Amino acid sequence: MNDESMVKSVCMDADDIERAVTRMAHQILEANKGADNIALVGIVTRGDLLAKMLVHKIEEIEGVKVPLGKLDISFYRDDFATHMSPEVHSTDIPFSIDGMTIVLVDDVLYTGRTIRAALDALMDIGRPAAVELAVLVDRGHRELPIRADFVGKNVPSSSSENVRLFLEEVDGISAVEILDIEPGKRAGAAALTKKEGE
Repeated sequence: MNDESMVKSVCMDADDIERAVTRMAHQILEANKGADNIALVGIVTRGDLLAKMLVHKIEEIEGVKVPLGKLDISFYRDDFATHMSPEVHSTDIPFSIDGMTIVLVDDVLYTGRTIRAALDALMDIGRPAAVELAVLVDRGHRELPIRADFVGKNVPSSSSENVRLFLEEVDGISAVEILDIEPGKRAGAAALTKKEGE
């Protein structure tokens, strides 16, 4: 998974993540007065897994299965040439987003560039009534005026650190860890250890 020597601290464990997802699901439902006109779109590579967790949680609470999509924005990024994700994932939004409230879901909110790119991608697909943002971790260091509507945890961090989410189904462990950035590397999501369903 990750080099243990690089790990500085674990700021969320599996139980913390579960509680945060439950709380965020309740907040999404409260802010939107239920689940009638909402859909969740997760940003690959772990935002889509978080979105799936939120959809399950909303179904438990409300008894409604909201539409779920995923968005790979690697080709919308202004730095896609240095994007370290080893695979090209397909965008999969199997429903019309027109007139809906779309809750974009990502794992760690950092500079805001990924979210800006995701918003551009969404607008290429359709015209939602509103777009809200749910992130498990807000680590600060914004470069753009982007703010999350729903946050699992604020984690102050240095720009020389990486804040990464690991999830059981792809990493064998669920945790949010703060790691030192290796020399020559950049902040970003960890590569998937295994594919979903393996």
